[in-house]
Amino acid sequence: MNKAELVEAIQSALGKDATKRAAEESLEAVLAALVKGIKGKDKKVQIIGFGTFEVKKRAARQGRNPKTGESMKIAASKTVGFKASSTLKAAL
Repeated sequence: MNKAELVEAIQSALGKDATKRAAEESLEAVLAALVKGIKGKDKKVQIIGFGTFEVKKRAARQGRNPKTGESMKIAASKTVGFKASSTLKAAL
């Protein structure tokens, strides 16, 4: 499912009075709130029944350039991880 399909699903869930623009604004508001929560003090957003989004740290490590095969250093970085709730896992 891509973003356009998700907007259509939200629009149909909101009912026949909802516009596509309202559905898209709703999705944008939810995504903005997730980003704000992940960047916030706790660096975590937990949605009961769905899962948890959390900032994870990746340590610096040695890697290889696939083109030349030479060794190179990969810097430490941060990424966002998602852990599905047991309710979501059971629905799959």
